[in-house]
Amino acid sequence: MTKEEVLKIIKERLPEKRYEHTLRVTDTAIVLAEKYGEDPQKAELASLLHDIAKYFSEQELYETITQHPEVPNTFLHYHPSIWHAPVGAVYAQEHLGILDMDILNAITYHTTGREGMSLLEKIVFLADYIEPGRHFPGVDEVRTLAESDLDQAVAKALANTIQYLVGKYASVFPDTIHAYNDLVTKVGKELQLKEK
Repeated sequence: MTKEEVLKIIKERLPEKRYEHTLRVTDTAIVLAEKYGEDPQKAELASLLHDIAKYFSEQELYETITQHPEVPNTFLHYHPSIWHAPVGAVYAQEHLGILDMDILNAITYHTTGREGMSLLEKIVFLADYIEPGRHFPGVDEVRTLAESDLDQAVAKALANTIQYLVGKYASVFPDTIHAYNDLVTKVGKELQLKEK
């Protein structure tokens, strides 16, 4: 499948603003892939498709998750805003013939992260968080970290996300906490030193 074919598919499925977001995520992911030694073509494909299911109906998302045992039902116990991620991976596999598990996992976990994230998963997760159209407290600090240390940037993005959700008394998806714990044991001390 060519890039042009993928662009045509996502342009048909996404509103203009989300399509533009997807292009910015893709550009960011390619830069991160080149910086940190991941295949830029895999980063491009995973990031182009990361939001492919974003505008599926809640009913369609629910049915896809319940009909696919490979998708953890745990997703259904949390806010529907994260359901599009695993459903996007199912769509990519079933409708576009994408079988590379690293690409499918990068799509599945681009909103939540998870323990033991691959390099590609970290890149797509982070690109979605820091793409240039994002403007919220803490994003510039994560962008700065991304210039020198991928793990520190992902850990900080996860910490920010958890703090934001806790501040709203919203539930936090378990994989996000596991991803944070996994990374912070590796880079937490360095992040503390940078904040002093």
